[in-house]
Amino acid sequence: MVTIIDRDQRFLESSQKIESPFQLDPTLCLYSPQDNVDSLAHPRIAAWIDFVRKEYEPKFPKAKRRVLLFMPCTKTKPYPFSSEHKAINQRLIDSGFRPTSRQYLPQELQARLEPSFSQEVLNLSPLIDDEGLLIHRMVISEPMGVVPYEHIVEYRGQPSPATAYDDPGLFEKRGNAVSPWRTDSTATAVSANRWKWGDEERRAYVVMHNAMAEAVATVVARIGHNYDDIVSWVAPGLTHRSFVIGRSERSANNVAASRKVGTTRLELIGANDHLPEGQKITCLPTPEQCKEAVERLADRLGTDLTHAYGVYARGGANATPLALPELLDDLMARLRPTA
Repeated sequence: MVTIIDRDQRFLESSQKIESPFQLDPTLCLYSPQDNVDSLAHPRIAAWIDFVRKEYEPKFPKAKRRVLLFMPCTKTKPYPFSSEHKAINQRLIDSGFRPTSRQYLPQELQARLEPSFSQEVLNLSPLIDDEGLLIHRMVISEPMGVVPYEHIVEYRGQPSPATAYDDPGLFEKRGNAVSPWRTDSTATAVSANRWKWGDEERRAYVVMHNAMAEAVATVVARIGHNYDDIVSWVAPGLTHRSFVIGRSERSANNVAASRKVGTTRLELIGANDHLPEGQKITCLPTPEQCKEAVERLADRLGTDLTHAYGVYARGGANATPLALPELLDDLMARLRPTA
């Protein structure tokens, strides 16, 4: 159960999401949409966004085909140590991809990695297979927009904020994405453990959402020419998907197109609304792929769809469904369309 009222206790809970040797920066604990908007002026976040928007250039070896793969941020930091990223990266390794350089997370984390995983899941460099297909991984993250895998730990010779923050502040449905201690909080408690957003939370959500979508689009527009395909692997119905998809894609993805603030509706603008046709991001898995994955999962487990949906929701590994083998089959089919 997440603490809501006691800010100091919540900081402690946030610190437990950061894997040693990395440490939480308490000034990067963002518990509400308003906290998120404020973070855009935080020195560490502002410097990071400036870096990825204007300066960052991907570096990788020659390849026959290059794919930019966006992955979701996770509560566990650094991301590659999360259950979700370990499952996705292990599937890539098992499918014949290998690191292009010896850029790993610290040895302390390597020593704690479960023996069922290859050490390569903690490698941060682009991956390549024997056919010359290169996968360059980035993370879609609030409040940083995008985090290239190779800069998860450091950039510009300094520590990256990607290993030091906690940001559950945009997840309205959880009922705890609020900062009741703020003077501009309009959230109200509906039970001992759940709060409801008010107008200021919804207004700030739209501001932050659109800022993150614009940051993603700016990076893709600047470096997208390096890739033959750009794919995002983000959970259906969640904020990361909303950051990516354009207005014409929202209905099919069951994602809201706006938020009501007072009597006004504020539009949610995705990265694909900013990008020209040749650079738009393909958002996977599709709703149809998710439905079919549950059916295949039920067959694999020898159970009914009701039980399979329960396993699906947990991802089978304390993760989101993105880590399920059935959905990872769809990801691999996209990465290797002729395989």
